[in-house]
Amino acid sequence: MVKRVFIPQSLAFTTYLFYLLCLTGVLGNSWSLQVSRDVSGEIGKAASLPCLFSHHPHKNYHGGITVIWRVKQPYNGTVVFRCSSDHVTEPCKTTVNYMNKFRLVGSPRNNNVSITIGNLTWEDNNRYYCRVELSSDRHDKYETKTGTWLHVSAPPRIVNISVGFDHRRGYHAVCIAEGEPAPSLLWIDPQNHHQDTLPSSFTLKHQMITELHYLHQDGKYICVATNSHGRTEGSVFFFKFRPQPNNSFPYVMLWAALGAKLLMLLLMFAAASYYSKGEQLCLVKVDLSEGLQCNSSSTAGAERWVQEVPSSPSNLQQGE
Repeated sequence: MVKRVFIPQSLAFTTYLFYLLCLTGVLGNSWSLQVSRDVSGEIGKAASLPCLFSHHPHKNYHGGITVIWRVKQPYNGTVVFRCSSDHVTEPCKTTVNYMNKFRLVGSPRNNNVSITIGNLTWEDNNRYYCRVELSSDRHDKYETKTGTWLHVSAPPRIVNISVGFDHRRGYHAVCIAEGEPAPSLLWIDPQNHHQDTLPSSFTLKHQMITELHYLHQDGKYICVATNSHGRTEGSVFFFKFRPQPNNSFPYVMLWAALGAKLLMLLLMFAAASYYSKGEQLCLVKVDLSEGLQCNSSSTAGAERWVQEVPSSPSNLQQGE
């Protein structure tokens, strides 16, 4: 058995009015945050993340205010930027700034806490959440739940291009390029013909690699990388060594020239040694009555006399 309960018309109207007042923000804590769902930025450049807020109960608020930006998830995500202002006359002083990449471009006192991220890298590709805290009696605070997704894009860039050899692929060329979106790769041979390559594959995020096997033409091979942001190319030169075993004449001439140079060096060394010893030779004159005379060219004409040593017994007896 179902019992019917009658609600007075005045009470129903009062409940409905209270509900409308809560929705319009006349009662309760009414906040609103305006953020962009997606923002795009190019690698190496800067990107701005907008965040505007309104707080109806504090239209003339002059107390402390704190601005926080998180990454990856709301409420518990890593704080990458934080600044605080204790009074309306004070600027927002930065206390957290991850890698000094973030800068407050809005004015919190004007309900604008937008930031700019400089020198974008692949790691900056993430979702960001802004948060505002007021140091009032109620300590009002609000944080966006949806966040802003930062998409980092980049024109194509050739990271590496090289030529190698193995038994499975023979002489082969390898090209690695990066970009966002991931670039498409193409090879051009020395005859300026487009070559069919193996399907490109990912090496790391935002990077692609392609190979060209069994190179047989000498010359320049070009790797072309293209995406929606531009086109670039890199080149590598390939020349296969082809020895001629039947023609040994150039090697004979080479060794002959080396032998002739070695012989000339030996003769020059011998001549230099001979003349250096010749400067120390003496001209010896023997005179049995006066002794031994030696004239040396190194003494510039000076004469030195040496007493003759007796060489026979008869001379010894005469001397006695």
